[in-house]
Amino acid sequence: MTTIGSVITIDSTYTGHVAPGSNPQQREVPGARIVKMSVGQMDNNVYLVRCTATGATLLIDAANEAERLLELIEQEAPGRVELIITTHQHPDHWWALKEVASTTEIPTAAHELDAPALPVPPDRLLADGETVRIGELDLEVIHLRGHTPGSVALALTDGAGRTHLFTGDSLFPGGVGKTGTPEDFTSLLGDVESKLFARFGDDTVVYPGHGDDTTLGAERPQLPEWRRRGW
Repeated sequence: MTTIGSVITIDSTYTGHVAPGSNPQQREVPGARIVKMSVGQMDNNVYLVRCTATGATLLIDAANEAERLLELIEQEAPGRVELIITTHQHPDHWWALKEVASTTEIPTAAHELDAPALPVPPDRLLADGETVRIGELDLEVIHLRGHTPGSVALALTDGAGRTHLFTGDSLFPGGVGKTGTPEDFTSLLGDVESKLFARFGDDTVVYPGHGDDTTLGAERPQLPEWRRRGW
């Protein structure tokens, strides 16, 4: 990879709140390091998930600002990013994918239902319930239908038993992702309830595709209101 001279300052005081142009934030959890950075005018979150035992790293959503993403990869995980996962087909989550993948030759992955819309054919097609292994980290693929046909979340359980969910645009603080029809909303809320809230504890951290982090415990009391309002 071409050496890039600039240095990105990583904020180790993790709050989960980042904004376009702000410093990325770093969170240390047992067995993993999570770096969160906002890119582009749509305030897309990009995540680097690194196995602290081996250095192997996963990039979630090469969303925008390819040069900045390349700088981040080279600084934080040079030659150690093993896979780029795109959470869903909407362009704001893959504007930088083609440039980052071609520059680094890192393999890419996405769910098969969203794969045809991506700018590069995924090297790996993801399926519900399968495991993505990065170093000594296992991330479960969870298919969530509704925001798009092939949206996925990724569930990482750290060494202390706490789960970290990377939800793309399927779950945010205050509600599920945008849907186009009542049927899609019913599908998405049903999947989020049965595959996320019914399975994981209240201390589970949610890392969305835009905006701040939350927990399942903070959002759980709102589920009846989400269903009532229909969005």
